Amino acid sequence: MVQSALYEEIDNLYAETVERRRFLHQHPEVSFHETKTARYISDFYEDLGIPYRNNVGGNGVLATLKGGKPGKTIALRADFDALPIQDEKEVPYKSTVPGVMHACGHDGHTAALLSIAKAAKKFQEDIPGTIVFIHQHAEELVPGGAKPMIDAGTLEDVDAVFGTHLWATEPLGKIQTTPGPFMAGADRFTITVRGKGGHGGYPHETKDALVIGAQVVMELQQIISRKLNPLYTAVITVGQFNAGQAFNIIAETAKITGTVRYLRKSAQEMIITNIKRFLDGAAKMHDVEIDLDYGKGYPPLTNHVEEAHLALDACKHVPGVTNVEVCEPSMAGEDFAYYMKEKPGTYFFTGAAPETIYPHHHPKFDIDERALLIAAKSLIACFFAYQEKHEN
Repeated sequence: MVQSALYEEIDNLYAETVERRRFLHQHPEVSFHETKTARYISDFYEDLGIPYRNNVGGNGVLATLKGGKPGKTIALRADFDALPIQDEKEVPYKSTVPGVMHACGHDGHTAALLSIAKAAKKFQEDIPGTIVFIHQHAEELVPGGAKPMIDAGTLEDVDAVFGTHLWATEPLGKIQTTPGPFMAGADRFTITVRGKGGHGGYPHETKDALVIGAQVVMELQQIISRKLNPLYTAVITVGQFNAGQAFNIIAETAKITGTVRYLRKSAQEMIITNIKRFLDGAAKMHDVEIDLDYGKGYPPLTNHVEEAHLALDACKHVPGVTNVEVCEPSMAGEDFAYYMKEKPGTYFFTGAAPETIYPHHHPKFDIDERALLIAAKSLIACFFAYQEKHEN
């Protein structure tokens, strides 16, 4: 059976897969600047003799392997951008680029997908249908790489799309996903309070932007606790508050930056409406100007129910998988959401926790590289499960 043969070949390629992942880890590039990484991926497909396109929607790479047997066209996606974080790990494959590292596992996603391509090429004549390999740039930075790649025709003639994220906070062998809403929509906002500065000893002659800003931060939380249906899920997080220049000067301006996470569009709309309403009221009450710059980011990632169950069932039989479960939705964002708006499919987590766990986007982030095998085989399992379910 070709599926079992592909599993075996993935095992045979393990050392190569780790080597590729470590090379990418040592040479990271941030979103929208991944030119060398894209060239590395393109050269790989050139050497394999698999047709590909580069510069797809930016730095994206798209490769297509047509199997020797009839079947559906299924896309598998991996992202390949890094983050502006200094790598603090003391390992031989530590990032060589100051201030840039793969702190989210995208190097592993890419290495796993390349190994699937190499294994599939070996058994091309026995594979049903077509595999489309989506190597996507710029997942980490809005507006992201998914939408421009889709606009460039990435999903033309594709019947379904699957993807996985190495999840370093879950143990090796675990597969997780959720039918329906799986990952949050992720927006960003900046609130600027423009008051009147002055002497710290004469507050009555000023309009203290710092104090007003502090009230804004606290009141924002009441939108969640008092305006949002408690059966819905949403978060307002303030990550930055900048105000003031000295201990004895009352601040003239305050800048508040944060994120809104949500699973339902109605929750997003309610939050935006109430932020605007509250800020208008605060500006009038304190006789100051308050500006809101609200940027809508990635929409919620909503898995297709049928394909999510298909993935859960398929992954149960993958070598190395010990636990498959339906999990609670994650409040992290992912531009894989755009693929789910266009085609059937699902996105799932592959457990990759190393011995010492650091969260995603941490300077000491790392993965258990054995998860590369499970990720690759799980995507293969989804490919064949979909083919079998939709045989003519």
